[in-house]
Amino acid sequence: MNWPYELQVGWRYTRAGRAGRRNGFISFISGVSMFGIALGVAALIIVLSVMNGFQKEVRDRMLSVIAHVEIFDASGNGLADWRATADQARAVKNAGSQIVAAAPFVAAQALIARGDDMRGAIVRGISPNEEATVTDLAAQLKDSTLSKLTPGGWGVVLGAELARTLGVKEGDKVTLVAPGGQVTPAGVVPRLKQLTVVGTFNAGHYEYDSGLALMHVDDAAKLFRVEGPTGVQLKLRDVQQAREVGNELSVALGPQLRVSDWTRTNRNWFDAVQIEKRLMFIILTLIVAVAAFNLVSTLVMTVTDKQSDIAILRTLGASPRSIMGIFMVQGAASGVIGTLAGVALGLLVAFNVDVIVPFIERLLHTSFLPGSIYLISRMPSDPQSSDIVPIVIISLILAFVATVYPSWRASRVQPAEALRYE
Repeated sequence: MNWPYELQVGWRYTRAGRAGRRNGFISFISGVSMFGIALGVAALIIVLSVMNGFQKEVRDRMLSVIAHVEIFDASGNGLADWRATADQARAVKNAGSQIVAAAPFVAAQALIARGDDMRGAIVRGISPNEEATVTDLAAQLKDSTLSKLTPGGWGVVLGAELARTLGVKEGDKVTLVAPGGQVTPAGVVPRLKQLTVVGTFNAGHYEYDSGLALMHVDDAAKLFRVEGPTGVQLKLRDVQQAREVGNELSVALGPQLRVSDWTRTNRNWFDAVQIEKRLMFIILTLIVAVAAFNLVSTLVMTVTDKQSDIAILRTLGASPRSIMGIFMVQGAASGVIGTLAGVALGLLVAFNVDVIVPFIERLLHTSFLPGSIYLISRMPSDPQSSDIVPIVIISLILAFVATVYPSWRASRVQPAEALRYE
């Protein structure tokens, strides 16, 4: 008996249940096993795609506010010539080719007060023109809000949530309390500066909307008593190369300059997302495993039902190995069909989440993602081959492993025992 014959018989057993009781394309019990595998695979693809979508959405909103790479003055006194530092970074062999734009900044922590309300914030001094070449948010606000930030104007642009918390709007005054007070005969007096709110921004990322204030770089340098910008922001051609570029610049620029990239700045958040993805992958893989091992019961029942067929094949010269191959083909076929159906269903849902979720929300008169809570009003989805390929491979391996024992039992059937009561 050659392999094509084994394949033919195995496929025939997959399509048929008990002799004389065909149920369409597949038997009921094989269909249940395939459906379980398909459902598990689809759930894995949908969940991981939605998690990827959330990660991408948050990352994009994050990178609309911050630069890909930042170079800091290690001494904290400021850079005398930030353009020279940017040129020095561009001169680095491999990293320099990735740099497309640079902008100066001053970064410090401070308190912003309005009456009795006081909130901590990151104050970033920027140059509106250069900043627009580095971050998407600044590019959007360059000709409107950021154009009101002028040297000596002492204006400030607040995150929308921070402005709402303080109860201020454009034109109102706020008081900035800078760290490091002035020493007077009466003791240490905090350094205060009254600023005018010239606008607000909404980045869609709560951390920045609730805790970031933008000033002109010259005003910020005077306020925090530094000689110039405390660092340089860099925009790269490929955002995914930020860590490699950061490592190369850190070595090339020496200890007097400190380099950080966006993956390190938000490392805890990205690590948490990766851990959640791994845990969800493991949990949902168990669902696929349960469905795959349902094939064991399916094949055991098939072997019991087909003992007379097995005996006849053995008397015609089929070897135990060939019998084992027939039932392994049957189990593998169920696994392949279930996996492919799961991939098709998962991708169909993953690519149409933005249509399916609003339909369900309208149907149930509810909202799964209230914008006031999550700051994301739609369900994002981003299917990636790096997730789908391992899911397919694991599902097929589990289905194959599940066929080994029942197939081995089929190969051990003795013709005389099987035909005794026929």
